[in-house]
Amino acid sequence: MRKNLFAALLWFGLIVIELRAQQWNGLTYYSNSGSTIGRLIDTNSTVVKTFNFTGGTGYSTHLMPGGYVYRTVQNAGNVLTGGGMTGRIQKWDYNNTLLWDYTYSSSTYCLHHDHCPLPNGNVLVISYDVKTATEVSNAGGNFAGTMWAEKIMELKPVGTNSAQVVWEWKVWDHLVQNVNAAKANYQPSIVNNPQLLNINFQAQKDWMHMNGIDYNPVLDQIVVSSHNLNEWYIIDHSTTTAEAASHTGGLAGKGGDFLYRWGNPAAYGASGSTILNVTHDAHWIPEGSPDAGFLAGINNKGQTSPATKTTVDRIPPPRVDYNYTITPGSAFTPAIYSSRHTSTGYTSNMGCSNQFPNGNQMVCLAMVGSIYEIDPAGSIIWSFSTGGATPQAHRYTTCYLNNPAPAQPTISLISGALVSTPASSYQWYMNGNLIAGATNQTFTPSQYGVYVVKTTDANGCVFAHSTSFVYSATTAIKTNGNSSSTVNVYPNPGTGLFVLDLNGISENAFTVSVYDVNGKRILEEKDAKTIDLTAYNAGIYTIHIQTASLQNIYKKVSLIK
Repeated sequence: MRKNLFAALLWFGLIVIELRAQQWNGLTYYSNSGSTIGRLIDTNSTVVKTFNFTGGTGYSTHLMPGGYVYRTVQNAGNVLTGGGMTGRIQKWDYNNTLLWDYTYSSSTYCLHHDHCPLPNGNVLVISYDVKTATEVSNAGGNFAGTMWAEKIMELKPVGTNSAQVVWEWKVWDHLVQNVNAAKANYQPSIVNNPQLLNINFQAQKDWMHMNGIDYNPVLDQIVVSSHNLNEWYIIDHSTTTAEAASHTGGLAGKGGDFLYRWGNPAAYGASGSTILNVTHDAHWIPEGSPDAGFLAGINNKGQTSPATKTTVDRIPPPRVDYNYTITPGSAFTPAIYSSRHTSTGYTSNMGCSNQFPNGNQMVCLAMVGSIYEIDPAGSIIWSFSTGGATPQAHRYTTCYLNNPAPAQPTISLISGALVSTPASSYQWYMNGNLIAGATNQTFTPSQYGVYVVKTTDANGCVFAHSTSFVYSATTAIKTNGNSSSTVNVYPNPGTGLFVLDLNGISENAFTVSVYDVNGKRILEEKDAKTIDLTAYNAGIYTIHIQTASLQNIYKKVSLIK
């Protein structure tokens, strides 16, 4: 009997241990709205660290390697008021020392909602960008009044209370309207311009109400979510600020235009179901987790019957390198989410989700102060009540919190090979795609493209991504190419047609390839003496001539319009 009882207890104990082992190990951080306290709790719901701040939590808090804290703060002096308004952002260390306290708030702009720290130590923020009734009218808008547009800024902390705006994107530079041909942004078709935002779609004072922002360091792209327009948007961060205000430039070649949007096809005149119904926290599922590279986000009213419940939806964007495919005149795919978790309740606003490497998922139902974790089968294996409204909650490994971020790696081109600065481990990517087996410090590229390397620290728990390195005919020529002064290209600059003068090079066959400034091959021809670039945008292009004896000749040309 005792033996059987012991066996039963042992069996029960193993089950308890197994269930606990199913949790994704780490510490969960949360801070209730307006609170000056932040807490780290373990998987047994025990408080292991309490932060004491100045200023109430505005919306989001993100912990960085080494335990550093970026948090938004409710600024008492805001002129603009509304849900999610912050106006202020801070950086603290793990020992509760305030390192940086920056206020960005006036009658024409104000920080609000989420933020996202970057690998280079800067931080992305969302800000309102107020436009007068006159500006709205001049832009082709029908709304009779002031509109709060949106902008995204990359801030570099300066000193203890200042910042430098090192990059900026404004939605006002990417509008479209089809009601007044005499005014700005006119296009006869909205559906054929999904890269632009229709200024007359559900126009109101607080128009888009962006609320979530995330960064993909491999793609150098940003995703944001819009509460009022029920959409997720991806934009290019590889642009300069000038390019971000235009429709060309950057790794995707489209400037600051939307590369992708999802959730509400009606917003750009396309047919299809509206999936998102009040959304927050759009983000990429991180590397190492199931469905890595998918987009996920809170769909606050994802279920409306038989009862209103919040869902977590995820989708696979139709990405090809740095761009996203779309059939002209149609909606971006997919037509429906690939998977959905229907939560235990309903949060009318705010909220977030975390996806973990073991397939688990953590959900924060903000307005009811509930955080819980589910396994891949959807079973709840941990839950916690915060006792208040909790905009977001995130989980971090202790290794991540205890170790400072390694230096951001850099890539050098040495003797035809790409070489990373030293680290514990390496992973290479080309054009946003993981290169299988490319895990050494040195990688020899076999084709032109944009390369990124991810490195980890000595503990293997904190990783960093390099900036993008463009390997093109222009960069390759420095180490493994030849330039022949006997070959001429004219006219240069030219308006489209370029003539090659090989000056007597005795070759029976040669190949001519043309690359844009990002290293993308746009044209290839055999034995061509004339190159036609009239269909391409103005800019600098590299012509690569490879002879039958494998001699490589490179020439730059300037295309003007």
